[in-house]
Amino acid sequence: MPTAVAAATTPTALWNDSAEIGELTRSIAWGAVGATCNPVIALAAINADKPRWTARLRELAAENPTAGESALGWMVVEELSVEAAKLLEPAFEASGGRNGRLSMQTDPRFHRDAAALADQAERFSKLAKNIIVKIPATRTGIEAMEEAAYRGVSLNATVSFTVPQAIAVAEAIERGMQRREAEGLPVPEFGHVCTIMGGRLDDWLKAYVAEERILVDPGHLEWAGVAALKKAHHLFVERGYRVRILSAAFRNSMQWSELQGGDLVVSPPFDWQARFNENDLPVDPHAIDQPVAEEHLAALRTISEFTKAYEVDGMTVEEFEEYGATRKTLRQFLEADAQLDAIVRDVLVAP
Repeated sequence: MPTAVAAATTPTALWNDSAEIGELTRSIAWGAVGATCNPVIALAAINADKPRWTARLRELAAENPTAGESALGWMVVEELSVEAAKLLEPAFEASGGRNGRLSMQTDPRFHRDAAALADQAERFSKLAKNIIVKIPATRTGIEAMEEAAYRGVSLNATVSFTVPQAIAVAEAIERGMQRREAEGLPVPEFGHVCTIMGGRLDDWLKAYVAEERILVDPGHLEWAGVAALKKAHHLFVERGYRVRILSAAFRNSMQWSELQGGDLVVSPPFDWQARFNENDLPVDPHAIDQPVAEEHLAALRTISEFTKAYEVDGMTVEEFEEYGATRKTLRQFLEADAQLDAIVRDVLVAP
């Protein structure tokens, strides 16, 4: 299987973009050494096994008679995450903490409150020894990341699509770790990663050129996320950041195949992994070092939103939360949170 071959023969780590136990178990057999959870993924996992989680919600409601819909929903998210983290403990121990991580997202409703994000990240990090916590790569989130890294939280930046965001994330985490070092606090292998949601960058550029009536060969647009991922990875290696790039939000197979050979993480949804294996995609251990063709980059550079995403100084930290992909993704996470509340409401107050 290509995923297992890549996992065994390259430094590129495979994580499963789901904490649903059945999918994660199969993905581990295919070489996965990590997994992730967010409001959208948690909602899907609950819907995939609704009888189980409906029964558990009733139990939690009885055990916590004053808890509201949101609190009960997040109790389920925590249980789901801890259960998935247990499956990854062998990979965590084998890698010294670099892999074997279950990525758990902070509540998106805290996206304007750095202190709340840092506090929740610290609490989540104590749920299991191999939890890594997601914080959005906005101005507020980056402030929270520095503080959380200082407190010893393993971090995964999310709501992140661009090279400028990745650089700001890595530098914030480095500042937090340097504060720990200055105070003589332990600095073990935290396994920090910075996600670039390559497919969501592609989605945003496609929506932007359509809205602006810009004609671009659609084949070029499929390379935007890959280009940003490759550039960010090479910059991280050059600068020696103690953070790896993570490829997520898959829209095409290149977001896996073009990154092989790099010391980074690819985190496809389970169905994408199945497709890679069913189609016996080749594994090229040098793919990460093959540049994106200039014809693609030249076409993409005609789009101002790509320049913002690709150039190191394409955006300031203050501009991150106004980027189109950021606004769309934050809204989706917030909407998933609302849907989770609705599921709990239907259990507590049957229609």
